[in-house]
Amino acid sequence: MSIQTFKPVKEGKVREVYDIGDSLIITATDRISAFDVILKNKVEKKGTILTKMSEFWFDFTKDILPNHMISTDVKDMPEFFQNERFDGNSMKCKKLEMLPVECIVRGYITGSGWASYCENESEKLPEPIYTPSTKAEIGDHDENVSFEQTVINLEKIYPGKGQEYAEKLRDYTIALYKKCAEYALSKGIIIADTKFEFGLDENGNVILGDEMLTPDSSRFWPLEGYEPGKGQPSYDKQFVRDWLKANPDSDYLLPEEVIKKTVDKYKEAYELLTGKEFQA
Repeated sequence: MSIQTFKPVKEGKVREVYDIGDSLIITATDRISAFDVILKNKVEKKGTILTKMSEFWFDFTKDILPNHMISTDVKDMPEFFQNERFDGNSMKCKKLEMLPVECIVRGYITGSGWASYCENESEKLPEPIYTPSTKAEIGDHDENVSFEQTVINLEKIYPGKGQEYAEKLRDYTIALYKKCAEYALSKGIIIADTKFEFGLDENGNVILGDEMLTPDSSRFWPLEGYEPGKGQPSYDKQFVRDWLKANPDSDYLLPEEVIKKTVDKYKEAYELLTGKEFQA
């Protein structure tokens, strides 16, 4: 009997989504993007690190709200996925109707736009701030919106529910960030900012979806050597971004040592946070 094959129903910069009928398979590839462009290099095992990290956080936060994760074991997936291309970097997930809001939360000042909040770059904010944005299609940039605008946007799609959903997204985002940032700090990592995405299940409940607290969706800084008033070294794509800025004619092809440094940083963050050695 031939194996049923699947094609991605949705392909993002880094991830592929497969519809297997009653659920989805979300695969984190080894592609890497920066400045909204997919680079020409692959970062070996990056997809597996991202998937394992999301799995860890989904388990850690299920007391705050449910999430879409069903399994990361390919044995729980159709036969098409039971091979090394998908093993370790794929997650079987509940189907959700995704809400069109990127729920960004910032616990520290990053970048130039935050001078109005406090004096120093990289300074800790008195309380985390919620700065939602619209979800852009590939090739477009997300746009920052006010909380009030998220109410209006959601109300258009879900009449009578806009306020309720907008408040839940904000409150869950802050609660998730606080719990995870406090834990990460105890492991030597500062989560400066991150983003979450939520969807609705078949009963209209808000469920956490997408990926969670990976170096792709967050800014991780080492606690050791942290000093407000300047930029911080990080566990994310900073090597990649810095190199691309310094080499504008690279045509988005990176040298191998930049790729290796990046994957080593991802592994280090995973091992610090989970207390487990990364095994691909």
